[in-house]
Amino acid sequence: MGWLRQTTDSSIGGKLIVAVTGLAMVGFVVAHLSGNLLVFGGPQAVNSYAEGLRKLGALLWVARIGLLVMATLHIVFAIKLNLANRAARPQAYAVKTYRRASFASRSMLLTGLALLGYILFHLAHFTFRATSPELAALGEYDVYQMIVLSFQQPLIAGLYIVSMFLLGLHLSHGVSSLFQTLGFNHPKYRNLVGSIGPFLGVLLALGFSSIPAAVLFGLLK
Repeated sequence: MGWLRQTTDSSIGGKLIVAVTGLAMVGFVVAHLSGNLLVFGGPQAVNSYAEGLRKLGALLWVARIGLLVMATLHIVFAIKLNLANRAARPQAYAVKTYRRASFASRSMLLTGLALLGYILFHLAHFTFRATSPELAALGEYDVYQMIVLSFQQPLIAGLYIVSMFLLGLHLSHGVSSLFQTLGFNHPKYRNLVGSIGPFLGVLLALGFSSIPAAVLFGLLK
């Protein structure tokens, strides 16, 4: 197992782990949005989708555990790489220049940690229903009503929208970066690869945010 230790301790190995786990989580986010958007089809559409997921039983828990492992590895190695980069330049630059580094790339660690905090709240709120008595009082899982009741509260809707735009900001750099790490950095496709992240980030942020916005404006009730 020495090769595994050597790989994970190297910068290249760490970046590869961050890229692969990041790609897996992007796939989950896209699938998650696809399911969430069924709310616009009415209660039956989104509730049937949620019921279908629950019927997966053990397979659903395998997927959840796999996603948790991916997220943990992504966070641990992202922090490890960030600390290694800081250690490589122990003295702060006298004048910081950001000629090539975008705001999204400079804030990756910050947006990542902010998203981690929101994910924990999101799980407590929607999955375990521990933060809102009105959701716990629903008894059976009625995803449509859970969404509407939650986002009728401006504070929760606002927190969700802000978090989704942080997600978009995180992905705008992260997606393009992971493709480069995985070797898709040929000069011929560099502009295309560089545009995938910002495009996907904006698309996902708007897609997720459309749901609380629709509730606040009374389009979903």
